[in-house]
Amino acid sequence: MTVYVALLRGINVGGNKKVPMARLREVFEGLGLGQVKTLLNSGNAVFTSDDSAETLEPLLEKAILEELDQSVRCLVRDRSEVDAVIAANPFPEAVDDGSRFMAVFTAGPPDASVVAMDPENIRIGDHVVYQWCRQGVLEAPDIKKALGKEVTGRNWNTVRKIAALLHERS
Repeated sequence: MTVYVALLRGINVGGNKKVPMARLREVFEGLGLGQVKTLLNSGNAVFTSDDSAETLEPLLEKAILEELDQSVRCLVRDRSEVDAVIAANPFPEAVDDGSRFMAVFTAGPPDASVVAMDPENIRIGDHVVYQWCRQGVLEAPDIKKALGKEVTGRNWNTVRKIAALLHERS
């Protein structure tokens, strides 16, 4: 069994795409996923499965559409991938400012051109873009929009909570 996190894009943000976490857990459990636990109200679900992330992503998206009537992009990462994102952090000094430090997870390799939007505060990683929003998230360049719909961002505080939950499940 592999321990995964599903990162759902854009749910429960500003009153849009409302998905109750209890119902999301039910949907995941109905697919035969094990040890399902949600984190926060923003679309983070940790679970176990024998399937690959590539198999799980479309399966979860289809189930969410059919069961919850929401078209939501879902990126799935295993524990080692989340650990690698944390270990490769190019801004170690930003971790104390976790609400202003973002990890933007991407479906494929990110377009390196986004670094030009704010070269001092944006770095490219493996299927992730790191963005330190020193003046606040609302003041920072919108790299999620520039990267496209195949991304979802989490602040560093949430990334660490996800990692802790992934390690609890192993």
